[in-house]
Amino acid sequence: MSHRNVLIAGSANLDFVVRADHIPAPGETVLGREFRTFPGGKGANQAIACARAGAATRMLLALGDDAFAASIEASLRDAGVTMHTVRSATEPTGTAFICVSDNAENAITVAPGANATLRAEHLPPLSAVSHLLLQLETPLETVTAYARKAHAAGVRVVLNAAPARALPSELLDAVDLLIVNEGELATISSVHGDVRSALEKVGVASVIVTLGERGCLARTPDGLLQQDGFAVDAIDTTAAGDTFCGALVAALHRGEALADGLRLASAAAAIACTRLGAQSSIPSFDDVRMFLASYRANP
Repeated sequence: MSHRNVLIAGSANLDFVVRADHIPAPGETVLGREFRTFPGGKGANQAIACARAGAATRMLLALGDDAFAASIEASLRDAGVTMHTVRSATEPTGTAFICVSDNAENAITVAPGANATLRAEHLPPLSAVSHLLLQLETPLETVTAYARKAHAAGVRVVLNAAPARALPSELLDAVDLLIVNEGELATISSVHGDVRSALEKVGVASVIVTLGERGCLARTPDGLLQQDGFAVDAIDTTAAGDTFCGALVAALHRGEALADGLRLASAAAAIACTRLGAQSSIPSFDDVRMFLASYRANP
């Protein structure tokens, strides 16, 4: 598998992040504090997480012809991600506006911009690809086309169904592994308040639901796998889910068992919660190995 790589197709944004005491309620104005910009976007975050977890990684992305694109490209390049860039002459680079509260929760509003210009014909050749990782911040019909083409080519298709939305059966039928959080699982399954029943209702071979600090639960053809969360002092949960997805796919690309991949991915996500920002928070493979070596259950 050394000659093969992982392909991520999806979104890339510039994140505008402000820290505040709490996330504002509708109609409320909150006085914030620190403000910074970070490269982000679910697709780009997951590509960097995959590359930092040790997998040869490529990314299909769309950017505007503007200054915002430069920092995103630099971040991907620095992580060793090979880019297949669609350059939009009419749409700006995608942006996200993020408020991070003092208890590490966040509220995010995304303006897709160039991300919305990705089309089925932009998918690069799949001959050297072991896994295709997708999300839902690009057009649904494009995501579906990518999944179907990869599935037909024998590529393992992994879908992180975020942001939450109902999904057509033609997309789910092409997915080998679905990764969702509890809210996304409820949206797809129409089952609320019962994670195990919801997992059983989703018509995908393997489904993983992330449970925040409680870890994750996977439903596979061989039964259920549970991975407990790792206790950390969280300061920012932005990109924790993306870190989980990228690190997990890197582990599967290496041929590791799903149980081992879940442990590595959960540790990587926990580390990301202890750092500010999206891509800036994503740990290296060495970071994760050191964390696991020093971690003790129930510290």
